[in-house]
Amino acid sequence: MNAWVWLALALFTGWAVTAFGIRAAIQARRTGDAGFRGISGRPGSASWWAGVLFVLALLGGAAAPLAALAGLPDLSGTGALVWRWAGLVITVGGIAITLAAQSAMGASWRVGVDAGEQTALVTSGTFASVRNPVFTAMTVTAAGLALMVPNAVAVLALTALVAAIQLQVRIVEEPYLHATHGAAYTDYTARAGRFLPGIGRRTG
Repeated sequence: MNAWVWLALALFTGWAVTAFGIRAAIQARRTGDAGFRGISGRPGSASWWAGVLFVLALLGGAAAPLAALAGLPDLSGTGALVWRWAGLVITVGGIAITLAAQSAMGASWRVGVDAGEQTALVTSGTFASVRNPVFTAMTVTAAGLALMVPNAVAVLALTALVAAIQLQVRIVEEPYLHATHGAAYTDYTARAGRFLPGIGRRTG
């Protein structure tokens, strides 16, 4: 059991450091800007909650294995080993897709939104059929980690991440992209799904 917990903690740490720390360093070296825009909106607004929930989800992702090491009960029940192996495969795949999608964004990669900023609209590569592949991959990674360390903290962290992403995409990013890119973004939403190919496309 503890071996799986330590492995999950190592994977989470590597993912967080790579997806945010190293990615930001690469961004800063290439563009002079690390890409962090922080939490947007007034306290209590939907956009503010998106940022707060995202931070809580990341903290929860680290806390889940630590809580397991401290003795928090496991929720997996029978067949736990099968679920842990499945979680490992899902986690590794999610990490790989996260990094690939971030790389595909190039200079447009950001954490958060600055309403006064205009970045290029990325519609190729992993973005050709899915508008938010980074968020999809992050959710997959978090789900895999929750299977590896299936306790209440992991479930809450995954729930917070899903809620944060839904708010960020629907309340913050989509209105911003519509305002910034106009018809080009409208046409793109008709071709690419929101989080999965073919699902969440504009139909009218």
